[in-house]
Amino acid sequence: MTVKAILFDFGQTLADSAEGFRLAEKEAETRIFEDLDLSSWRDFLSDYRKFRREFHERSNFSRNALWQAIYLHYDREPGAGFLPETEHDYWERVKSNTRLFPETKAILGQLASTYRLALITNTQGEGFSGTHRINLFPDLESFFEIIIVAGEAGILPKPHPAPFLLCLEKLSIVPSEAVFIGDDLQIDVHGAQAVGIQPVWLKHHSIPRIWPEGDTSAPVIDNLEQIIPFLSKIY
Repeated sequence: MTVKAILFDFGQTLADSAEGFRLAEKEAETRIFEDLDLSSWRDFLSDYRKFRREFHERSNFSRNALWQAIYLHYDREPGAGFLPETEHDYWERVKSNTRLFPETKAILGQLASTYRLALITNTQGEGFSGTHRINLFPDLESFFEIIIVAGEAGILPKPHPAPFLLCLEKLSIVPSEAVFIGDDLQIDVHGAQAVGIQPVWLKHHSIPRIWPEGDTSAPVIDNLEQIIPFLSKIY
């Protein structure tokens, strides 16, 4: 069947926020450690990362919920306004260090001449609807017929089938008529595969990252420019 639509993830697929998240996490960890007035940074960091990993495995990216769980673990209560202020500063740091990949706009422009484009991205727990980082790039938004921020407005986050199926419904297409491009093996690749959408795993060469291992039949590309020859070859 002919591919009619190309669906994209946002973070680490169209834009690089890796440095922003690294800085934001480091600053938040330090602030919370100091507020808790603990003696062992190593033990705290081990606990913090354990909780963060567990939250991510449940596709729960709420920093406020994560931090509340950490305070509960230490049988402490954060001061009034401390966590909201920390969360605000966290997202400001991420946003100020988010950059589109150099090839993003050109590739979207080329694809838009042939395919319908849509975006399916998880909220990262920004705290308020309509505050996802995609809003930093209004000219980018114009490429997409449909934008779904899963985790908002009652839409379950990827890898749950709901956001993928909602996107297909809005486009009035079936799974075999779509290709999904994303960077996360579990959330993007396996999530798309589970509903019958052909995934493409983007491991962008500019991101210093230890990529997970896992069984997947999905093709792998290391920059957005490889999408076009992939589509012309396969479809």
